[in-house]
Amino acid sequence: MKIRLQNGLPIVSLTLTRNDQTIVLNNVLFDTGCAATVFDTDALAAIGIYIDFINGRAKRMYGVGGTSEVCYEQQISEFRIEEVILDEFSIQLGSIQEPYGFDGIVGIDFMIRAKCKVNFETMTIELEK
Repeated sequence: MKIRLQNGLPIVSLTLTRNDQTIVLNNVLFDTGCAATVFDTDALAAIGIYIDFINGRAKRMYGVGGTSEVCYEQQISEFRIEEVILDEFSIQLGSIQEPYGFDGIVGIDFMIRAKCKVNFETMTIELEK
């Protein structure tokens, strides 16, 4: 996976797959300071992932300056980011495209699970296969 700097921030493109439906998100923040992985609600609706108001739970996502947005955290089964298969992985869904300009934010939870190796010399990220 290639990293590109946009306004000084590390941005990646990700391919997400669920139930044979695939979407490419081109504007995802790779954020080592973010605990949870968050995706824009509208973006994931394209592959059949919607907010689960029954089993999910509302959480606040805090950005720079202390402002917050409400997101819904829920477990997703049989979900794949790039070549990493995630079974029972918690994600947060919320409106992040409009206020922040990202399709998603990859947090440290995914980075640890995928055993990411980041090389800032070559601006690449290797994921465990």
